[in-house]
Formats: sequence, C-alpha cells, structure tokens
Amino acid sequence: MTKPRILLTHTPEMRRNYYGDRALAGLRELGTVLLHEAEDPLDAAGLARAAACAHIIVSDRNTPGYGDIFGRLDDLVAFLRVAVDIRNVDVAAASRAGVLVTHARRTWVPAVSELVVGHMIGIARGIPDMVIAYRQGAAAEAAMGRQLDGSVAGIIGYGPLGRNVAELLLAFGMTVLVNDPYVTVERQGIEQVPLDELVRRADFVVPLAVATEETENLIGEAELKAMKPTAYLVNLSRGNLIDEAALERALDERWIAGAALDVGRAPDQMPSPNLARRPDVIATPHMGGLTQAGIEGQALETVVQVNEILKGRAPEGAVNDEHARRLQRFAGQ
Repeated sequence: MTKPRILLTHTPEMRRNYYGDRALAGLRELGTVLLHEAEDPLDAAGLARAAACAHIIVSDRNTPGYGDIFGRLDDLVAFLRVAVDIRNVDVAAASRAGVLVTHARRTWVPAVSELVVGHMIGIARGIPDMVIAYRQGAAAEAAMGRQLDGSVAGIIGYGPLGRNVAELLLAFGMTVLVNDPYVTVERQGIEQVPLDELVRRADFVVPLAVATEETENLIGEAELKAMKPTAYLVNLSRGNLIDEAALERALDERWIAGAALDVGRAPDQMPSPNLARRPDVIATPHMGGLTQAGIEGQALETVVQVNEILKGRAPEGAVNDEHARRLQRFAGQ
C-alpha cells in the first residue's frame, strides 16, 4: 500500500483546542493528512465526500459515523474517535463492513475533576456574581456562603471520574455519598447509598454517570423535589442525565438553591441558554476537559493508535477488533 491517507475531521478551531500541533505532526509522520478546513463540523454527507479516498478517519466528537458511511467508503480501514463517547458511531455497521472503530481514554479526568470542585465553590460562594459586579464598576456585595468542609457531596456514578472527584472532596473534608448500582464501593470514608437517599442528604448532588438509555433524565422532578432547598446540582457529565424542564421548575419554585453546569442539551452538549442565563445558575461552555494535558492526551493517543493500525494490529481502545477484517490490508507493511 502507498502512504496511507488520514482524514482529520476537526475544524480549524477544534484542531487548535482539541487536537494540537504535536499530535498533528505525529499523524503527518505516519501518512498523508487530509484536513477539514471549513468552520462547521462535517455532517454525514460531508464526511462521505471528505473521506472518499481515506484509509483512516480520525474524528472529532461531533462528526457522526452513520451506518451507510462504512459500506460506501471502500478504502476505509479504521474510524478513530478522539473522545470516549462513541454513541453517534454505528459500530455494528462498521463491523459488518470490516472497519475498525476505536475510542480514546479519559485523559481529561483530572481537568474535569478540578472544574467540578471549582463549580461547587463558585456556586456555593456566589463568586460569579461578585466578579460581574466589580467588572461593571459596582461594589460587590459580600454574601454568606457554604464551605465544602463539613458539607455532604452526593456523587452519582463511581467510574474513573467519580472516583477521582470523590478523592478530592474527601481531601476537602466533605462527607461523600456514592450511588452506583454496578460498583461496590470499598473506599473507607465513602458511604454507598440508594439514589433517593443520596439526593435527600446531599448538599451538592454531582451526577457523573455515563449517558445511556438507563440514565436518561436520571435527575428528574422526583429527585429535585427530594433535594434540600439549600442544596446545589452540579453537572459536568452529560446533559442527558438531567430533565431540564424539571430543573427549570425546581429553580423557579426554589426547590433547590441553584445549579452549576458545564453540559446541557444544547448542541455539542453545551448548557441550554435558558438555564445558563439564570442568576441562580453558573454555566461554562463544555470546557471541563479543555486543558492542554487533558486534550493532548487523547490526541496523542490517536497517533499511537494509527501507528498500531498501520502494522495491521488492533490498538488499545479498539471496540470491534474481532470484526475488523480490513486491518489485514496493512498486515506486513
């Protein structure tokens, strides 16, 4: 095979923020890199055109890998996602076509964990309001806040992110409750409880579960009504976990004290504008993992994956290697 052609689907802005020069240089050492230069992400039709002669697609989180793509792209050997989430990739269709699908690890866990703590402190101490007042030339009003030390945190989901956040919150002197029906928590100092007990006892409810059909609207009207009126909802996982109509009502009727959001149901998991503009909400634009270490780790991982693929091997992060027949095209290169 001639030098492999690698399509990087990221827009120019996404290449700057979510891929980086070092990873791009690494790809160029392995093959001919085709860049997407438009400002808007590729849709399914655009991806089919851009990848018409590509052997490998290195995909941003927004570009979908729909089923008919894999059958139409005869040269395609592998579809690599520079993210953990592959819900918009039709893995079954890729497998039928013999195309390898991979995803990246959670290199962003420390960055997101730190922002969870930052959002908890920000909403509990009213920091954004004071910053805004000073920037507008007004005298900021000092207000009584809640400290983390001595408060109760309720973490929903005890995966890599949940475990890391729990360790940080324990270090702050918090009581940590965890709800996860698929994990047995054996960490001393953490109490594993049912969801209804967690939302009733916690001063900060922190959903960190994976977005699945089972966790869709995991926090709804019943859970929000059960929370303390002084409690905060802090979501840096996925907008799908929250019933946003119920959250808006909870804030309007003061069932809870406020919310801090880095995700939501707006495009690309951005916080929904109707929630983000509220004075009882602090919101950031889905930037929890946006640190150089957090993002570059995933990007550099795809370079390692491409290198393995070019040797005819399924790399770490492969999700359907038993069906990746087209990998044989690189065997013996």
